Amino acid sequence: MTKRAFKDKVYDELSKITKAMGNPHRLEIIDLLGQGPFSVEQIANHTGMSVANASQHLQVLKNAKLVSITRDGNFILYSLAGENVFNAWAALRALGIVYNAEVEKVVSDFRKGYGPIESIDAEALVALLEKDRVILLDVRSAEEYKRGHIHRALSAPIDELSSILKTLPKNKTVIAYCRGLFCVFADEAVALLKKKGYKAQRLYEGFPDWAAKGYPVTTK
Repeated sequence: MTKRAFKDKVYDELSKITKAMGNPHRLEIIDLLGQGPFSVEQIANHTGMSVANASQHLQVLKNAKLVSITRDGNFILYSLAGENVFNAWAALRALGIVYNAEVEKVVSDFRKGYGPIESIDAEALVALLEKDRVILLDVRSAEEYKRGHIHRALSAPIDELSSILKTLPKNKTVIAYCRGLFCVFADEAVALLKKKGYKAQRLYEGFPDWAAKGYPVTTK
């Protein structure tokens, strides 16, 4: 093999990864799978795709070696092939926010609909948790919480939050988090908490980002 053929082959193989990731629906699937394994039906439900379309996108990701499958009884579960897949998505997301002003504008404009939403980064949250100065709420589904959550977080699914509020004291700031930077459950939670008289913020990122940084998590 010549040097030119060698380079052509290497870059061609790497381009298969970028082609697989170069689709908004597949990026959303990768973001979702950062939470853990899901069936195609669950993925379709969470992303608003049909099962057929979700299956097609998953096949592309599988062919690119970005997604792996396992069996749980009669169900096939899809997972990210490794931590590096989520890390690559997180790096792409950060790149887009820094260099594509439209991404930041879309996020900012959307969140204005919930009023001013303050956010806190993972490093600051670690310090506050160590001092027991905040209440941390995981507003994802109970199923996702059971799979894994930030240590000391309470499960408060967004559709149950209204009934849970009465059990929360108002002498501490409440921090809400969900699946990731673009997950709106945390924004909805903060808006509701503030409406009910709580001081509230959202975690800037989500559970997978927290776990990727090596901060304490609880898993089943």
